[in-house]
Amino acid sequence: MTTTQAKSGERVTAAVLIIGDEILSGRTQDVNLNAIAKYLATYGVDLCEARVVPDVEQEIVDAVNALRTKYDYVVTTGGIGPTHDDITADSVAKAFGVTAPEHPEIMAMLRERWGEPNAARRRMAHVPEGGTLVKNPVQGPPGFQIGNVFVLAGVPAIMRGMLDDVGPRLRTGAVVISRTVRVTGTGEGTIAAPLEAVAKAHPDLSIGSYPFFAPPDVYGASLVIRGRDPAEVDVAVEELVAALESVGVKGIERVAGAA
Repeated sequence: MTTTQAKSGERVTAAVLIIGDEILSGRTQDVNLNAIAKYLATYGVDLCEARVVPDVEQEIVDAVNALRTKYDYVVTTGGIGPTHDDITADSVAKAFGVTAPEHPEIMAMLRERWGEPNAARRRMAHVPEGGTLVKNPVQGPPGFQIGNVFVLAGVPAIMRGMLDDVGPRLRTGAVVISRTVRVTGTGEGTIAAPLEAVAKAHPDLSIGSYPFFAPPDVYGASLVIRGRDPAEVDVAVEELVAALESVGVKGIERVAGAA
C-alpha cells in the first residue's frame, strides 16, 4: 500500500480521538497526541482537532462519527486491550453500523502465544467487519483501519510502532514549513501590531506568538510563521523583521531550523 498525493493546493486533514478514563482522571499523562501530530506533519497532513472521551460506548460512537465526517482521517488511541473497559473496537464498529467479530489472523496470533485464549484475551481480536489490520511491530495484537479511521493502541511505544503502517496509507499533502523570529527584551504588547499587520497581509500563513520568560529578567517571544509555500514564508519573515524594526524593537533574531 502506497501513499497518494493530494491535488495541488488541497489540504489533507486529520483529528485524534484519545480514549480512556485514565487520561481524563489525570492518572495517565497523554504523550501520544504530540507524536501523532509530528508524524502526520511529515506527510503533509494537518492535525486540526483532538478530543478526549471516557470509556463510554456512546461517547466513543458519537465522537468517531462526528470526526470521521469532518476530517479526512481520524486516529484513535486506547481501549483495544483485554480488560472490561477496552471497548474501542466494538464502539467503532457500532459507529460504522457493523459488528466486530473475532479476526482469524489475530486469533491465530493469540493461540500461538497463549494456547486457547480466555475471554479477556479474545476481546483483543475484535475487528469491525470490513476493517484491515494495522501492523504492531512492538508487542501484542495489531490495530485496525475501517474507512478513514485508524484505531491504535494507547501504550505510547506500541502506538508509535503502529504509526509506521499508517503513513503509507495516507493521502499526502504539501509539507508545512516553519520559520521563527525570536525577539528578546520586548513584550507581546509592543510586537502585537506589527505581527497582526503581517498576518493580515498573508492570510494563507499561520503566524503565532509564543512568549517566554527565564528568571531573573530574560523575556520575549518566539514568532513562528508556518505555511506550504517556502517563498511566501521567507517573504513574510523579512516583512515581519522590518515591521518590528520600524517600531523600535531590538534583539531580533532569525532562528534557523526552529519550528
